[in-house]
Amino acid sequence: MPTYTGISSNAFRHPLDQQAEASLRSLPGFDILAKSFSQYLYERPQHIFLLGNNIKVTSRQYPTLYGIYTDCIKDLDIAPEPILYVGQSPYVNAYSLGNERPYIVIDTALLDLLQEDEIRTVLAHELGHIKCDHSLLTQMALWVMGAASMLGDLTLGLGKLITTGMIYAFYEWRRKAELSADRAALLVMDDLNPIMRTMMKLAGGTQKYGSECSLEEFIRQADEYQNLDQDSLNQLYKFLIYNGGQGRFLTHPFAVERVHYLRQWAQSEQYYQIRQGNYARSQTNTTTPVETQPDNSEVETLRRQIEELQAEIERVKSENSPE
Repeated sequence: MPTYTGISSNAFRHPLDQQAEASLRSLPGFDILAKSFSQYLYERPQHIFLLGNNIKVTSRQYPTLYGIYTDCIKDLDIAPEPILYVGQSPYVNAYSLGNERPYIVIDTALLDLLQEDEIRTVLAHELGHIKCDHSLLTQMALWVMGAASMLGDLTLGLGKLITTGMIYAFYEWRRKAELSADRAALLVMDDLNPIMRTMMKLAGGTQKYGSECSLEEFIRQADEYQNLDQDSLNQLYKFLIYNGGQGRFLTHPFAVERVHYLRQWAQSEQYYQIRQGNYARSQTNTTTPVETQPDNSEVETLRRQIEELQAEIERVKSENSPE
């Protein structure tokens, strides 16, 4: 596996991730919300919970998993080493959080479903989130999403700042952040196949019938999904599905969409240059602080796209509303 010594997250962050973050940070009230959230953010209770209720992975506990994990850490040049936990859960999931003390939790159901190279893919993906410093914004997003239904004192007195636009922007950013983490996984794996197999299994894989799943067919399905965009109404439906059209907002892009974006990047000059050792480096923390100001041109472009989509939604609603 390749090792990218000194690599900065700026070398591989997806532009849609950067644009969505810039749009989020530009919203009225975001700076106040971010500063107040930081004041009230306590990571210690979560670390106590994980240490008490999960298995901490070390060289003596899940040593095979720990070996895979430390290889990924070296490949992405991440320091200090985030803590890795295995949690008992029937859900196929993994996540990374923590600002001052980052950590990753990988669930037992995921370990049972995936092969070793696919587990490496997941660990590299979660480390990609940490490398890109997604953790603080993710924690803010989780808090905002949960607080949206119980505004008032429980939202630290900042309920009026949690607007519909802010909730939308947090979800939009969370989905786009996955694309950057997927790129980190490709850098570590240097092979699309295990990543696409992982996506296929996350979409609907089973141990019992795993041998009957075809990666080639899944790639064709990804192409079929992209071809839906030839009809503008399908684009609208996609937007609605992602943003509450079926009763809830989605936190991740569809697996087939992630495959599409990653296949594109795997053929790009940027990816080729990184593999050749030509990438942005940083001697210090390469992540973006909360106070960073966005690129106004990118923000306005994304805002305009959002406004156009919202206007189209209102038009469709009005046409289909009963008289």
